[in-house]
Order: sequence, then structure tokens, then C-alpha cells
Amino acid sequence: MANEHHLAGEATISRATSDRNLAPLYVRKITVADLKYALTRGFDDFWEKPSHIVFLCLIYPIVGIFLARLISGYALLPLLFPLMAGFALIGPFAAIGLYELSRRREQGLDSSWKHAFGVLHSPSLGAILTLGILLFVIFLIWLAAAMAIYNWTFGEEVQDSFVGFISQVLHTPAGWTLILVGNSVGFIFAVVVLTISVVSFPLLLDHNVDAMTAIKTSVRAVLTNPGPMALWGLIVAAALVIGSLPVFIGLAIVMPVLGHATWHLYRRVVEG
Repeated sequence: MANEHHLAGEATISRATSDRNLAPLYVRKITVADLKYALTRGFDDFWEKPSHIVFLCLIYPIVGIFLARLISGYALLPLLFPLMAGFALIGPFAAIGLYELSRRREQGLDSSWKHAFGVLHSPSLGAILTLGILLFVIFLIWLAAAMAIYNWTFGEEVQDSFVGFISQVLHTPAGWTLILVGNSVGFIFAVVVLTISVVSFPLLLDHNVDAMTAIKTSVRAVLTNPGPMALWGLIVAAALVIGSLPVFIGLAIVMPVLGHATWHLYRRVVEG
């Protein structure tokens, strides 16, 4: 299925261009044991060569800190928590290099950090970028929805301090309405993104297919395994919340582990 070629002087495995003509990929049924397996392998990949994790994933919390400061500085404090939650929406694309490293390690190839950029030579690069743009658009829509919900509950007035904002949210009826409605709407966004992307990006790295094929396969994976995929979504959400405290620093560990684990989950779910 794969042809050998050289990339930056190292042997790697390319995905055959004929993959676009393959029949629909087979989606397996999985159990909670498969989720545990994926997480265990994700930890293994993380600890194997943690040096590349620093290079790849400190960018993520640094950007988070910058955006958080920007928001507080421009009186857009209501977007701070939606921004933190929104990382789950773009996380599948942000971890694309980690999928490639896990793919290479699985095949016994060199998995040093420089090979994370091997995705730039993927035959499915166009589809990867298309799906990444889609997730970013969903992320922006979520931020707009979150701001609209805030304006609906509190009006145009915004607290000028973090402590005042937290007190407003936690100690007023409008604040609890914001929490309830905001979390409900955010849950819908999270389910949509999980459904269309849970195995899409690893599939695009492994096969030269278009974005729509990847999305359809991801949807089938979720519909075939609703229970395990719902639990996976909860695991990802909980890990990202923990990783976001304090000020996103924990994401430097959480993101790579989840990224590597997602590759191994894909390998458990999709056969082809």
C-alpha cells in the first residue's frame, strides 16, 4: 500500500496516491479497553523523546497566555473562558505533527522532532489544511456565540477586573444562566468537532484521501462507537481543562499525550 521514498535524508513511508480510489475504510467497534490502550501508548510516545515535545507544544500555551493577556487588556474578559474551552475545537489540527511522530515511531522510523514537519510533504496536505480551516471557522463561530450569550445575559457592560468578573458570574442569577446556556451551547460545538475530527487528521496522514472522505469516516467511527467516543470526548475535555490551569501551562504535557494517543485510537478504530 505504501511506497518508500526519502524525506530530508531519512527513510519514511509515503501514502500511495491510489488511496483516493479505495473503497470506504472499515471502522471497527472498540471498547473502553481500547481507550486505555491509546492513552497508554500516548504516554509511551511522550516519554520516549520528550525533547521534541518542548519544541512543538510550548508554542500552544504561549499563544494561550498571549491571547488571554490580550483579552484582559482590551476589556474582552468574557471571552477568556470560551477561549480556553475553544482550544478543544482546534486541538485536533494543532496536534497534527504529533500524529506524524507516532506514525513514524510505530513503523520503527526516526521520530525526532524535525519529522513533525513531514506533514508538509503529505499527499493529503491540501485536505489537512481544508479541515484545519474548517475547525478554525467553527472556533471563531463558537467565540461569537459565547460573546452573544454574554451580551444576552449581562448586556454590554463588562467588569474591569478578573475578580469582579468571576464574582459576577458565580454570584448572580444572570451568571448561572450564562454558565448553563454557555456550557450547553459549547457542548454542541464540542460534539460536532469530535464527530468530524476524532480520526480525520490521522487518517489523512495515513492515506491520501480527501477531506470529505476523512470526515465521513470519522462520523462513521463515532456512530459505530457512541459510548467509547463519548467517553473519549469527556477524557479530552477533562484533560484540557486540567492542562489549562494555571494559564495554559499544563497543555505542554496534556496536548502531546492526547495527540499521540489520538493516533493510536485511530489505529484501533480504522482498518485499512
